[in-house]
Amino acid sequence: MAALLRLRDQDEEWLAALARDGRAGVRRLVAQWRRARDRAWRERERTAALFALERLRRAEGYALVAGVDEAGVGPLAGPVVAAAVLLPEALAEGLPGLRDSKTLPREDRERLYATLMGGAVRVGIGLADVAEIDRVNILQATRRAWRRAVAQLLPRPDFVLIDGRLTADIDLPQQAIIDGDALCASIAAASIVAKVTRDRIMVELDRRFPEFGFASHKGYATHGHYAAIRRHGFSPVHRRSFLPLRLFQQDLFAAQA
Repeated sequence: MAALLRLRDQDEEWLAALARDGRAGVRRLVAQWRRARDRAWRERERTAALFALERLRRAEGYALVAGVDEAGVGPLAGPVVAAAVLLPEALAEGLPGLRDSKTLPREDRERLYATLMGGAVRVGIGLADVAEIDRVNILQATRRAWRRAVAQLLPRPDFVLIDGRLTADIDLPQQAIIDGDALCASIAAASIVAKVTRDRIMVELDRRFPEFGFASHKGYATHGHYAAIRRHGFSPVHRRSFLPLRLFQQDLFAAQA
Protein backbone atom coordinates (compact mmCIF):
# COMPACT_ATOMS: atom_id res chain seq x y z
CA MET A 1 0.00 0.00 0.00
CA ALA A 2 2.83 2.43 0.77
CA ALA A 3 4.21 2.04 -2.75
CA LEU A 4 0.81 2.86 -4.22
CA LEU A 5 0.50 5.92 -2.02
CA ARG A 6 3.81 7.24 -3.29
CA LEU A 7 2.25 7.33 -6.76
CA ARG A 8 0.13 10.19 -5.47
CA ASP A 9 3.25 12.38 -5.37
CA GLN A 10 4.51 11.47 -8.80
CA ASP A 11 4.51 13.93 -11.65
CA GLU A 12 0.88 14.17 -12.74
CA GLU A 13 1.99 15.68 -16.02
CA TRP A 14 3.91 12.48 -16.72
CA LEU A 15 0.87 10.37 -15.90
CA ALA A 16 -1.32 12.65 -18.01
CA ALA A 17 1.08 12.23 -20.91
CA LEU A 18 0.94 8.45 -20.55
CA ALA A 19 -2.84 8.65 -20.43
CA ARG A 20 -2.74 10.29 -23.86
CA ASP A 21 -0.52 7.57 -25.27
CA GLY A 22 -1.86 6.09 -28.46
CA ARG A 23 -1.49 2.56 -27.13
CA ALA A 24 -4.65 1.39 -25.39
CA GLY A 25 -2.66 -0.92 -23.10
CA VAL A 26 -0.64 2.01 -21.71
CA ARG A 27 -3.80 4.04 -21.09
CA ARG A 28 -5.40 1.10 -19.28
CA LEU A 29 -2.30 0.69 -17.13
CA VAL A 30 -2.35 4.36 -16.11
CA ALA A 31 -6.05 4.09 -15.25
CA GLN A 32 -5.36 0.99 -13.16
CA TRP A 33 -2.52 2.74 -11.31
CA ARG A 34 -4.74 5.70 -10.52
CA ARG A 35 -7.62 3.55 -9.28
CA ALA A 36 -5.32 1.45 -7.11
CA ARG A 37 -3.61 4.57 -5.75
CA ASP A 38 -6.95 6.20 -4.92
CA ARG A 39 -8.22 3.03 -3.23
CA ALA A 40 -5.04 2.84 -1.15
CA TRP A 41 -5.36 6.49 -0.19
CA ARG A 42 -8.99 6.07 0.87
CA GLU A 43 -8.08 3.00 2.90
CA ARG A 44 -5.26 4.90 4.60
CA GLU A 45 -7.63 7.74 5.49
CA ARG A 46 -10.28 5.31 6.75
CA THR A 47 -7.79 3.44 8.94
CA ALA A 48 -6.34 6.70 10.29
CA ALA A 49 -9.86 7.87 11.19
CA LEU A 50 -10.34 4.73 13.30
CA PHE A 51 -7.73 6.08 15.73
CA ALA A 52 -9.74 9.23 16.53
CA LEU A 53 -11.04 7.94 19.87
CA GLU A 54 -7.59 6.80 20.97
CA ARG A 55 -6.12 10.19 19.97
CA LEU A 56 -8.82 11.99 21.94
CA ARG A 57 -8.07 10.01 25.09
CA ARG A 58 -4.32 10.49 24.69
CA ALA A 59 -4.92 14.23 24.35
CA GLU A 60 -6.69 14.03 27.72
CA GLY A 61 -3.55 12.54 29.27
CA TYR A 62 -4.21 8.80 28.95
CA ALA A 63 -1.06 7.55 27.26
CA LEU A 64 -2.01 3.86 26.94
CA VAL A 65 -5.51 3.32 25.55
CA ALA A 66 -6.72 -0.26 25.11
CA GLY A 67 -9.64 -1.59 23.12
CA VAL A 68 -11.72 -4.55 24.33
CA ASP A 69 -14.14 -6.80 22.48
CA GLU A 70 -15.38 -10.37 22.71
CA ALA A 71 -16.54 -13.23 20.55
CA GLY A 72 -19.02 -15.96 21.39
CA VAL A 73 -21.82 -14.29 23.35
CA GLY A 74 -24.60 -15.82 21.27
CA PRO A 75 -23.60 -19.42 20.46
CA LEU A 76 -25.14 -22.46 22.11
CA ALA A 77 -21.75 -24.04 22.83
CA GLY A 78 -18.16 -23.15 23.65
CA PRO A 79 -16.57 -20.38 25.69
CA VAL A 80 -16.90 -16.64 25.41
CA VAL A 81 -13.50 -15.15 24.52
CA ALA A 82 -12.42 -11.54 25.09
CA ALA A 83 -9.37 -9.69 23.82
CA ALA A 84 -7.77 -6.45 24.95
CA VAL A 85 -5.39 -4.66 22.59
CA LEU A 86 -2.96 -1.77 23.00
CA LEU A 87 -2.55 -0.74 19.37
CA PRO A 88 0.18 1.75 18.37
CA GLU A 89 -1.09 4.21 15.76
CA ALA A 90 2.30 3.94 14.08
CA LEU A 91 1.27 0.43 13.02
CA ALA A 92 -1.77 1.69 11.09
CA GLU A 93 -0.18 1.38 7.65
CA GLY A 94 0.66 -2.23 8.43
CA LEU A 95 -3.01 -3.03 9.03
CA PRO A 96 -4.81 -2.38 5.75
CA GLY A 97 -8.37 -3.62 5.98
CA LEU A 98 -8.60 -3.23 9.77
CA ARG A 99 -12.28 -3.28 10.68
CA ASP A 100 -14.91 -5.17 12.65
CA SER A 101 -14.03 -8.87 12.43
CA LYS A 102 -17.62 -9.80 11.52
CA THR A 103 -17.27 -7.94 8.19
CA LEU A 104 -13.96 -9.56 7.20
CA PRO A 105 -13.41 -12.69 5.12
CA ARG A 106 -11.62 -15.42 7.06
CA GLU A 107 -8.39 -14.94 5.08
CA ASP A 108 -8.25 -11.23 5.97
CA ARG A 109 -8.98 -11.96 9.63
CA GLU A 110 -6.15 -14.48 9.74
CA ARG A 111 -3.75 -12.05 8.03
CA LEU A 112 -4.57 -9.23 10.45
CA TYR A 113 -4.47 -11.62 13.41
CA ALA A 114 -0.94 -12.69 12.45
CA THR A 115 0.16 -9.05 12.30
CA LEU A 116 -1.48 -8.19 15.61
CA MET A 117 0.11 -11.18 17.33
CA GLY A 118 3.50 -10.54 15.73
CA GLY A 119 4.99 -8.68 18.69
CA ALA A 120 4.45 -4.99 17.87
CA VAL A 121 1.04 -4.99 19.57
CA ARG A 122 0.23 -5.72 23.22
CA VAL A 123 -2.57 -8.28 23.44
CA GLY A 124 -4.42 -9.82 26.37
CA ILE A 125 -6.87 -12.70 26.05
CA GLY A 126 -9.41 -13.84 28.63
CA LEU A 127 -12.20 -16.36 28.48
CA ALA A 128 -15.06 -17.82 30.46
CA ASP A 129 -15.88 -21.46 29.88
CA VAL A 130 -19.27 -23.12 29.59
CA ALA A 131 -19.46 -24.06 33.28
CA GLU A 132 -18.93 -20.44 34.28
CA ILE A 133 -21.43 -19.18 31.70
CA ASP A 134 -24.06 -21.56 33.06
CA ARG A 135 -23.24 -20.62 36.64
CA VAL A 136 -23.24 -16.81 36.44
CA ASN A 137 -25.03 -16.12 33.08
CA ILE A 138 -23.51 -14.99 29.81
CA LEU A 139 -23.49 -11.27 30.65
CA GLN A 140 -21.48 -11.69 33.84
CA ALA A 141 -19.25 -14.30 32.21
CA THR A 142 -18.50 -11.85 29.38
CA ARG A 143 -17.61 -9.10 31.85
CA ARG A 144 -15.28 -11.53 33.62
CA ALA A 145 -13.63 -12.38 30.30
CA TRP A 146 -13.11 -8.64 29.64
CA ARG A 147 -11.48 -8.21 33.04
CA ARG A 148 -9.18 -11.19 32.50
CA ALA A 149 -8.14 -9.92 29.07
CA VAL A 150 -7.29 -6.46 30.40
CA ALA A 151 -5.37 -8.01 33.30
CA GLN A 152 -3.12 -9.76 30.76
CA LEU A 153 -1.95 -6.47 29.26
CA LEU A 154 1.56 -5.34 30.11
CA PRO A 155 2.04 -2.45 30.44
CA ARG A 156 -1.28 -1.81 32.15
CA PRO A 157 -3.51 0.53 30.14
CA ASP A 158 -4.53 3.96 31.40
CA PHE A 159 -7.93 3.91 29.71
CA VAL A 160 -10.14 1.17 28.25
CA LEU A 161 -12.57 1.44 25.33
CA ILE A 162 -15.13 -1.39 25.30
CA ASP A 163 -17.44 -2.43 22.50
CA GLY A 164 -21.12 -2.28 23.41
CA ARG A 165 -23.23 -0.63 26.07
CA LEU A 166 -21.64 -1.95 29.26
CA THR A 167 -18.40 -1.26 31.09
CA ALA A 168 -16.12 -3.81 32.72
CA ASP A 169 -15.55 -4.57 36.39
CA ILE A 170 -12.06 -3.08 36.45
CA ASP A 171 -10.51 -0.17 38.35
CA LEU A 172 -9.59 1.82 35.25
CA PRO A 173 -11.21 4.76 33.48
CA GLN A 174 -13.29 3.33 30.66
CA GLN A 175 -15.92 4.03 28.05
CA ALA A 176 -18.47 1.75 26.42
CA ILE A 177 -18.95 2.47 22.71
CA ILE A 178 -21.89 1.10 20.74
CA ASP A 179 -20.58 -0.36 17.46
CA GLY A 180 -17.08 0.31 18.75
CA ASP A 181 -15.64 -2.45 16.58
CA ALA A 182 -16.62 -0.37 13.53
CA LEU A 183 -15.54 2.99 14.98
CA CYS A 184 -12.36 2.39 16.96
CA ALA A 185 -9.08 0.85 15.78
CA SER A 186 -8.11 -0.89 19.01
CA ILE A 187 -11.60 -2.35 19.48
CA ALA A 188 -11.60 -3.56 15.87
CA ALA A 189 -8.22 -5.19 16.52
CA ALA A 190 -9.58 -6.79 19.70
CA SER A 191 -12.58 -8.12 17.77
CA ILE A 192 -10.24 -9.84 15.32
CA VAL A 193 -8.09 -11.40 18.03
CA ALA A 194 -11.14 -12.59 19.97
CA LYS A 195 -12.86 -14.01 16.88
CA VAL A 196 -9.84 -15.89 15.54
CA THR A 197 -8.94 -17.21 19.00
CA ARG A 198 -12.45 -18.50 19.62
CA ASP A 199 -12.75 -20.01 16.13
CA ARG A 200 -9.56 -21.97 16.76
CA ILE A 201 -10.92 -23.20 20.10
CA MET A 202 -14.08 -24.39 18.35
CA VAL A 203 -12.00 -26.25 15.76
CA GLU A 204 -10.25 -28.03 18.64
CA LEU A 205 -13.63 -28.85 20.20
CA ASP A 206 -14.70 -30.25 16.84
CA ARG A 207 -11.86 -32.77 17.09
CA ARG A 208 -13.15 -33.84 20.50
CA PHE A 209 -16.82 -33.88 19.49
CA PRO A 210 -16.87 -34.33 15.70
CA GLU A 211 -20.51 -35.35 15.66
CA PHE A 212 -21.63 -31.74 16.33
CA GLY A 213 -19.80 -29.94 13.51
CA PHE A 214 -18.33 -27.18 15.69
CA ALA A 215 -15.64 -26.41 13.11
CA SER A 216 -18.25 -25.26 10.63
CA HIS A 217 -20.85 -23.40 12.72
CA LYS A 218 -18.63 -22.49 15.72
CA GLY A 219 -21.43 -23.40 18.14
CA TYR A 220 -24.09 -21.11 16.71
CA ALA A 221 -27.72 -22.14 16.37
CA THR A 222 -27.78 -23.51 12.84
CA HIS A 223 -30.18 -26.14 11.54
CA GLY A 224 -27.28 -28.57 11.31
CA HIS A 225 -26.32 -27.91 14.91
CA TYR A 226 -29.86 -28.53 16.16
CA ALA A 227 -30.04 -31.70 14.08
CA ALA A 228 -26.81 -32.94 15.68
CA ILE A 229 -28.18 -32.23 19.17
CA ARG A 230 -31.35 -34.10 18.26
CA ARG A 231 -29.29 -37.12 17.20
CA HIS A 232 -26.62 -37.10 19.92
CA GLY A 233 -27.95 -35.07 22.85
CA PHE A 234 -25.85 -32.39 24.53
CA SER A 235 -22.07 -32.39 24.73
CA PRO A 236 -20.12 -31.20 27.81
CA VAL A 237 -19.45 -27.90 26.01
CA HIS A 238 -23.09 -26.98 25.36
CA ARG A 239 -24.52 -24.11 27.39
CA ARG A 240 -27.39 -25.76 29.24
CA SER A 241 -28.58 -22.42 30.69
CA PHE A 242 -29.35 -20.89 27.29
CA LEU A 243 -33.08 -20.57 26.69
CA PRO A 244 -33.01 -22.19 23.21
CA LEU A 245 -31.28 -25.25 24.67
CA ARG A 246 -33.56 -25.39 27.72
CA LEU A 247 -36.60 -25.37 25.45
CA PHE A 248 -34.95 -27.89 23.13
CA GLN A 249 -34.15 -30.14 26.08
CA GLN A 250 -37.79 -30.01 27.19
CA ASP A 251 -38.85 -31.02 23.69
CA LEU A 252 -36.43 -33.95 23.72
CA PHE A 253 -37.67 -35.15 27.09
CA ALA A 254 -41.29 -34.81 25.95
CA ALA A 255 -40.56 -36.83 22.81
CA GLN A 256 -38.99 -39.58 24.89
CA ALA A 257 -41.83 -39.72 27.44
